[in-house]
Amino acid sequence: MKRPEHLWERRVQLAAHPLAYPFITAVARRGPAVRVPGIGIVVGDPGLARQVLLDHEGFRKDGPGSSGALWTPVLGPAVLLNMEGEEHRRLRAALTGLFTRAQATELCTRVLAPVLREATDRLGTGGAVDLVALTRTAAGTVIGELLGVSDTAGAEVFERGERIVRMVGLRTRELTPRQVAKAKAVLAGLVAQAGEAYDRAEPGSMMGRLRGHGLDREQALGLAAAFLLTGTETVATTVPRIFALWHDSGLLPALRADLETGGAALDPAIDEAMRVITPSPAMLRRAARPGRLGTTEVREGDRVLIATARCDLAAGPFDRAAALGRCPAHDPKRLWFGAGPHYCIGAPLALAEIRVLLQALLTAGAGTIVRRRAKRRVLIPTYARLEVSAAQATAPQRRTDRTKTELTTT
Repeated sequence: MKRPEHLWERRVQLAAHPLAYPFITAVARRGPAVRVPGIGIVVGDPGLARQVLLDHEGFRKDGPGSSGALWTPVLGPAVLLNMEGEEHRRLRAALTGLFTRAQATELCTRVLAPVLREATDRLGTGGAVDLVALTRTAAGTVIGELLGVSDTAGAEVFERGERIVRMVGLRTRELTPRQVAKAKAVLAGLVAQAGEAYDRAEPGSMMGRLRGHGLDREQALGLAAAFLLTGTETVATTVPRIFALWHDSGLLPALRADLETGGAALDPAIDEAMRVITPSPAMLRRAARPGRLGTTEVREGDRVLIATARCDLAAGPFDRAAALGRCPAHDPKRLWFGAGPHYCIGAPLALAEIRVLLQALLTAGAGTIVRRRAKRRVLIPTYARLEVSAAQATAPQRRTDRTKTELTTT
């Protein structure tokens, strides 16, 4: 990633994983699938990655070494991310209607209006907005509304999920008993509120839908806890990185102009940015039977790490033409959300949140990055701070140059 718009993305990746990021990059250069002692088989080829993700019988999310097994002690045995087969299909079917694009957009537009009003008013009066703080609050607010825990502030909902995610690294195979107990304690208050929503069984709500499809209270609460963990990190880490990539590639003026004529470029611009930043840098599976990935032998029980970030960048650097919808997308199937039966069920909700947030920022004229810092040693690469102001409120050039080259990590 040598182009100017990739420089900060590389800094964000290195701040999060100063050793693992260059290591995985080097491993990916050795071949499409490489066995690495202590880690497993690292897959850096998009074709092989899809092969793994589509073969849910041969490469599973349950069992030792899988992502599902990592979270089962905290969330219980039936929370989608650790399920396979007919029970997994049935539970997805129960939830699918909650995540159509139209419903997700309506939900996000409605619940984020107060959050965005405050931010856009500040931009309109020449002030700066920290996109990291804004998106953390927004993500927590949306998932809180979805699960019936809206009495808790959005920032607190996000913070609780983040405290648990911080326990996990790329080499983590299981949580210790102490970590499991801590994670359950962190989630306890929010899960209790979700339990009250389950008891009320409000029509159209997620908890009401789960109850209506026959899930008992314990199963529904486990699933609610899973959404608290997975339903906030993607949006909160992705929006600042997308905005920064658009800014650094000089795309913001074109996108603001496009909004005035209907905003047709917004979706392809989000997709192309998500391909480059890849919100989930890695995915885990467990080999359930022997076989081969490319020229690499796979043994039953092998841990398979899909280096999603490397797979997505195989199509090349950020493409302005693709971002503006002027040529075909490089990856229309959105590998960063997975593939096959485990394709992220919450993708429409995440994309709706991202779309609503970025459209509001563009409409308000956000166009200048005042200062930024990459966040250090976190599972999902992100910014610790990304302050933006309206395009007409450009800071003095001398200060802007200094802050653009700053790499302070927290």
